[in-house]
Amino acid sequence: MMFENRLMSRLGVLLFDVDGTLAETEEIHRQSFNRSFAQAGLDWVWSEELYARLLAVTGGKERIRHYIETCVPDFEPPMNLDEYIAGLHAAKTDVYTRIIAAGEIPLRPGVNRLIKEARRAGLRLGITTTTTPANVTALLRHSLDPDAESWFEVIAAGSIVPAKKPAPDIYHHALEAMAVGPDECIAFEDSANGLRSAREAGVTTLVTRSLYSRDDDFEGAALVVDHLGEPDLPFTVISGDAGGHHYVDLKLLKELHARAGRASAIP
Repeated sequence: MMFENRLMSRLGVLLFDVDGTLAETEEIHRQSFNRSFAQAGLDWVWSEELYARLLAVTGGKERIRHYIETCVPDFEPPMNLDEYIAGLHAAKTDVYTRIIAAGEIPLRPGVNRLIKEARRAGLRLGITTTTTPANVTALLRHSLDPDAESWFEVIAAGSIVPAKKPAPDIYHHALEAMAVGPDECIAFEDSANGLRSAREAGVTTLVTRSLYSRDDDFEGAALVVDHLGEPDLPFTVISGDAGGHHYVDLKLLKELHARAGRASAIP
């Protein structure tokens, strides 16, 4: 019966990661960390190479802690370490949201088109991310639409769950909040951690490889492309079968979803 339900389920929900998926924001995050460090009088500088390694740790506060433990283990904070890290991260979030608000950060190819197509078709939308809610709000308002927050039934972000990606907790939270099963959804991710999070929650996942995830292992993704594409800007398939499509639209998503349903129905 479980297999039959999976096969018969219709695609009704799209769940989106944010950083690297909706927009190439990770470089803005890196610059924001560095600015907040300088403001605090620290000589820490996260290069692109270092930041690429730090992205294996999900969550900004967790990333700062990991950096301290591994790169500056002799650092002595002027207060309780947890409070100090929280303060640094709050300053970084302020820098980031100001950058986003001051100059529009473009969404990745196909994101705006696909979200609006899904809304017109009556699909439900959700956000599943490890970034802070303020970062999500800034990007949606300034890069998508001033009212874009209201387009998403659930914005599952930050520390709303105990364990961040690659744990599946954020997806479990979103699915429960929207009262849907994983077999009704497709997730959009850009990293191996995000893919693992979605897949462990049982959600079929499409990956759009981003600047900082080019070398990630995306085994288990339904499809991996360089971006969602546009009618006049076709995507490049990294792995998987796009079925002759040149950009991601609802027709392709329904095909991927049906294909995943048939695969799960094989005993």
